[in-house]
Amino acid sequence: MVFLTAQLWLRNRVTDRYFRIQEMLKHARVSAARPAWAPDARGIPRLWINRITAASQEHGLKYPAFIGNLVKCQVELNRKVLADLAIYEPKTFKSLAALANRRRHEGFAAALGDGKEPEGIFSRVVQYH
Repeated sequence: MVFLTAQLWLRNRVTDRYFRIQEMLKHARVSAARPAWAPDARGIPRLWINRITAASQEHGLKYPAFIGNLVKCQVELNRKVLADLAIYEPKTFKSLAALANRRRHEGFAAALGDGKEPEGIFSRVVQYH
């Protein structure tokens, strides 16, 4: 773009700067709506996994082994619920960890089929004929 005078060039530059500042302020208002320490929506599942990992390691299981053995025992709880159990219901989480640990060591039949669930666990084994 060619400007005939320095005044026109300066006016255009200032206007452009004005709109750039307005754009920056718009983004600043959006990010000011939440506290800086609060995680954004993308970090929430990562937070759940970290909480489950920490709680399962307290009971001697790694996260993949814990989740895998719960799936094999037909416990259908998602990560959000497991993270909440780990924080607010540690006895229930301990029972789930005991169930997963038992499944890991003894197999599915010993974990659920013999009727000797860990203390605090109530389960139903569905028999398909």
